[in-house]
Amino acid sequence: MYGWHLKILRVNLTTKKVTQEDVDPKIARDYLGGRGWAIHYLYKEMDPMADPLSPENILIFATGPLTATPAPTGNRYMVVTKSPLTGALAHSNSGGEFPTWMKRTGFDMFIFEGKSPEPVYLFVNEDQVEVRSAAHVWGKDTHETTDILKAETSQDARVACIGQAGENLALMAAIMNDKHRAAARSGVGAVMGSKNLKAVVAMGKKNPKLYDSAKMVSLSVNTSKNVGVDVKKGSNMRIYGTSYVPQVTNTLGILPTRNFLQGTFEHVNNIDGDALKNQYLIRHTPCYRCPLSCGRLTEVPDGKYKGKGEGPEYETISSLGTGCGVSDLAALLKANYLCNEYGMDTITTGMTIAAAMEMYEKGYISEEIIGMPLKFGDHDAMIEMIRKMAYREGFGNDLAQGSYRLAEKYGHPEIAVTTRKQEFPGYDPRGSQGMGLLYATSNKGASHMEGDVAYEEVFGVPVKENPLTTEGKPELVKHFEDSFALMDSSGLCVFVAIRYAFSKDRMILPERLAEMMNFSTGANYTPEEALKAAERVYNLERMFLLKAGSTEDTLPYRMLHEPLPDGPAKGKVVELDKMLPEFYKLRGWDEKGVPTKEKLMELGLPL
Repeated sequence: MYGWHLKILRVNLTTKKVTQEDVDPKIARDYLGGRGWAIHYLYKEMDPMADPLSPENILIFATGPLTATPAPTGNRYMVVTKSPLTGALAHSNSGGEFPTWMKRTGFDMFIFEGKSPEPVYLFVNEDQVEVRSAAHVWGKDTHETTDILKAETSQDARVACIGQAGENLALMAAIMNDKHRAAARSGVGAVMGSKNLKAVVAMGKKNPKLYDSAKMVSLSVNTSKNVGVDVKKGSNMRIYGTSYVPQVTNTLGILPTRNFLQGTFEHVNNIDGDALKNQYLIRHTPCYRCPLSCGRLTEVPDGKYKGKGEGPEYETISSLGTGCGVSDLAALLKANYLCNEYGMDTITTGMTIAAAMEMYEKGYISEEIIGMPLKFGDHDAMIEMIRKMAYREGFGNDLAQGSYRLAEKYGHPEIAVTTRKQEFPGYDPRGSQGMGLLYATSNKGASHMEGDVAYEEVFGVPVKENPLTTEGKPELVKHFEDSFALMDSSGLCVFVAIRYAFSKDRMILPERLAEMMNFSTGANYTPEEALKAAERVYNLERMFLLKAGSTEDTLPYRMLHEPLPDGPAKGKVVELDKMLPEFYKLRGWDEKGVPTKEKLMELGLPL
């Protein structure tokens, strides 16, 4: 076959033994690549009940059949493991440049087993594979680590690594690649830290062979051109990145504000895309082979928040910004830079601090416990909490467990806005009912990147759905969940894939991705087969989830029982009970959300 190398690199960190394995072409086709291949191996090889921070957990880096091809944004990889934050499944996605360099090593996937007795990093240059000491970079942030490891290997290499948060097993620790890009959610960085694996350094020239190179290049050029025309017309994504979104969600009354106590933020103009563009933006920055260029290089040139880096993106603005009631943009940029340097998911970090702020203001946690006042809007306190979380210092040790465990410890679990113990991203589902169903059923806990129906409910792409109604939302959520599994498995970025498939016809996306993957692999997918493979991936993830003991599809108390107090969605709660039974039927699951024997047989999954 083409597109895939059909090669896996397996690293036993306990023994330092490194082996190479071939992938069965049928498995390759049936599970697509990336997220799909990873769950196949994770489900087959590890006990879902294993402690996520034990040597028994498996950590997988996986590329897709479009990674390192001419496909525009064909430059994504997945980190798949058991999550220490949720106790269930983690599959985090990242771009930048590392994924392409990883694929060019000649391997599609790296599997890490066991635990090294001392800090190490993996260096892969095609057939040169070495597990090297990382003692000299242990304790250093992600930027320092990247610079040091490139200096001692090659400036042509690319680095994925953890910072202090991952080393200290903070449950919101991310894996950072190319300094600014993150496989962020679910604590994947803590798993890497638990294995004493500081970094992965990849380089090589083994681009995958393409089944039909001419057609692949032609399709990719046309896709980039079409997306580029849209961008040059003044696309918000090109001008602002995702920092334009706060104004959209604020207008709809679904912008997380002060730990979801409100849906609108009165100071949104201080921290939105225009403010960022006018005050701190240097230039936009692309991932490798990206026509959108939605990243933002920014700088606070002086003062106590002086710093330089990428971001913040929308999710950071809505968590560390509005979620914490913070309206100082320079402080928000500093918080964003620190999260990237320490290696921390900004969503869980911000919303955990927001929960602590609410608990402090309500008298549930004292200043004596925290070590300082912690009120909504106190940007200096927020920045200090980030540092404490990364080092698990003082009250930061509680914060490093995430908001669910924090609120439970201090006797007020209703304060935590989580699903499967993972914090909500930047869309309040009380005013976006489909997002509520998505959060409740997501295999990895609350995540817009599990199947972002906000594209239709919030942005009207490709069609506008009424965000306040439950009608049609089970079908919409299932379609988006399967489509995102397809995109994550292919190695293509969601942002371009969605724009590539603007149409009211929901089969357009699988049609176009199937075409692109066929030019890459020669696997001859029909659109229906590609979507069925994605459904297979989603259901196997569900089986892992259930075997890990995460069996309840629900939402936190606030979403179900506390109506939004302001904005266009005022008075609304999530009407989950109206959507969940129909969703289960559409999925082929029983009334408890368990895939039926018939569904498993239909998908060729183990019974």
